[in-house]
Amino acid sequence: MSERYRVGVDIGGTFTDIVLLGADGTLHTKKISSSVGNYAQAIVEGLSELFVETGLAGGAIEEIRHGTTVASNAILEHKGARVGLITTKGFRDVLEIRTLRMPRLYDLAWEKPAPLVERYLRQVVDERVDARGRIERALDIRDAERAVDALLAEKVEAVAVCLLNSFANPRHELMIKEVLERKAPGLKLSVSYEVLPEIKEYERTSTTVINAYVMPIVASYLRALRVGLDGAGIPARLLLMQSNGGLTSDQAAAERPMNIIESGPAGGVVGAQSLARAKGLPKIITFDMGGTTAKASMVEDGEVTRAAEYSVGAGIMTGSRLLTGAGYTLKVPAIDLAEVGAGGGSLVWIDGGGSLQIGPESAGALPGPVCYDKGGETPTVTDANVVLGYINPGHLVGGALALNADKARQAFQDKVAAPLGLDLEKAAYGAHLIAASNMIRAIKSVSTERGRDPREFALFAFGGNGPLFACGMAKSLGMSRVVVPPSAGLFSSFGLLYADVEHHYSRTFRRLLRQADLADIERAWGALADQAQAQLAAEEFAPDRRRLRRSAALHYQGQSYELTVPVPDGPIDDHMVGVLEEAFGQEHEKTYGHRAGKDEPVELVSIQIVGQGLRHGSGIPERLQPSRAEPTPPLPRRAYFGDSGWLETPILRRSDLTSERSGPIIVEEYDATCVVPPGATASLDSAGNIVIALA
Repeated sequence: MSERYRVGVDIGGTFTDIVLLGADGTLHTKKISSSVGNYAQAIVEGLSELFVETGLAGGAIEEIRHGTTVASNAILEHKGARVGLITTKGFRDVLEIRTLRMPRLYDLAWEKPAPLVERYLRQVVDERVDARGRIERALDIRDAERAVDALLAEKVEAVAVCLLNSFANPRHELMIKEVLERKAPGLKLSVSYEVLPEIKEYERTSTTVINAYVMPIVASYLRALRVGLDGAGIPARLLLMQSNGGLTSDQAAAERPMNIIESGPAGGVVGAQSLARAKGLPKIITFDMGGTTAKASMVEDGEVTRAAEYSVGAGIMTGSRLLTGAGYTLKVPAIDLAEVGAGGGSLVWIDGGGSLQIGPESAGALPGPVCYDKGGETPTVTDANVVLGYINPGHLVGGALALNADKARQAFQDKVAAPLGLDLEKAAYGAHLIAASNMIRAIKSVSTERGRDPREFALFAFGGNGPLFACGMAKSLGMSRVVVPPSAGLFSSFGLLYADVEHHYSRTFRRLLRQADLADIERAWGALADQAQAQLAAEEFAPDRRRLRRSAALHYQGQSYELTVPVPDGPIDDHMVGVLEEAFGQEHEKTYGHRAGKDEPVELVSIQIVGQGLRHGSGIPERLQPSRAEPTPPLPRRAYFGDSGWLETPILRRSDLTSERSGPIIVEEYDATCVVPPGATASLDSAGNIVIALA
């Protein structure tokens, strides 16, 4: 049998990253410009170029794993489908009233984002189901037909159905679904009971609408990608990364695109989680810095941290998580990420008060930083790093992108150094430090604001710019270890190869634990488990390759928000109630710094099941063999390190770190640059990671 390969593909705004991994550990990588008009085109062209370079054929690819921003871009650019909404009479304006939360206190000029469904496309039906599922006012089928006809007359491309308390009794929603399927077969439908059978009207309505809004766009994109792959002779199975860090089939993604909205950043966190487990690192903070934004997340005791809901289009997500309300709410599990507008392309500018500022505006791919020599005139963080000697002007993307260092120096001198009355290197170093301090906010957002001490964690750095900033940031936070994985600049696509297929199911099931019918809870969890088993069986996972994991959302009676804790295997009995109450109490203390007494009643809010489809073995060889030859490193060059000034700095390849080396050194690779400052030491571990110990 010929060698089989798996592919990880991650699309960014500037580059599309492709990784091919063979069963023997052979690793082929490719970084090409994204094709913004048709993202699928860049994937097919990139794979075709790799086939020419490696001599492989499409038949050698057994699986393509893909992280994409297609769904999130549709929301950010308001280019989704024309959606109609059918809801209960009196709840037509839930999408606009929202939760009355504001992301910026005391800002009278702040305006809510426009709802994804305009008011005239929201139809109501006269029905009522109470919170226990009892029908108080039955739905008249003629009323349902009237609402459907009104939306069809407006030529909607998708319909969302979300009725009051349908999570407790879906009968009326299913009646409307039947009318829609009869009158408009083939029309995209998003029904809240099938999408999110949970309490909270705004969150459920918003999630159901977002699912409908991106459904036609995602289905069209996946269809185009499948046609392109088949046309290029690549019949491989296509799996999509979900926001929660699990994979899903392209068919499931087309039906539930709400699960792949934050698909892009998840791959790197999942890859970091797997490498941390392999290295025996119980606590890591991931740091992913690209061209426009930097993202941080936390992996604790081998598990990624997930948020139960998040906002799309809320801008940069950092600072206190209490200030919510921006963007569009999605109540689906997602890897808990904090994001700041600081990347290599972030603009460096002076505000009206004469202070140096970084971002959040970015130079993007075009014109890009000044050093790209494509017309950019405002200096960026990348230009600062070129001035400081950290980035090799002739080396970016393996030398494919030559940089104009003189132009970067001149722009920095004219627009930053001279107006501030600073030496050129001090102005550039100041910009570097400000960018780092902005990104430290993201790390604090997932650590100290979650009741965790960052000094107990290792910093796991990747992305094109992550390893360049990691040591300085870690030192500021009191962290003592930095880990830089192989193929760091393409690690979001590489991380896709570590993920398992996952399907998440949830249901509102409010009960005071100590008064609940435990057999009733057991049956409800069993029903969710049956759903998960059926889905995994349909995807041809054998029974021994399926794993189910339970969790529960709990709060103290009277609280508005809940915390999620894992539920161990075993019967739901009095002992399990004690286990759940203790686990919740510990999580409450970790998160908020306190817990209630043992007599305080704990309420179960919702139950959840994750069904995982597992590969045979880990799927990742212990030792990777990059096929791209490491170039001979250039001669040492001068680099600027703050109080230490300009230092002659050796330039190394990753393979040169087989023995421990003391900083300052710079490790140059095809896709990333790693800066090790004076006083730090760097070495290579058995898995090929660069491990940096800080003084």
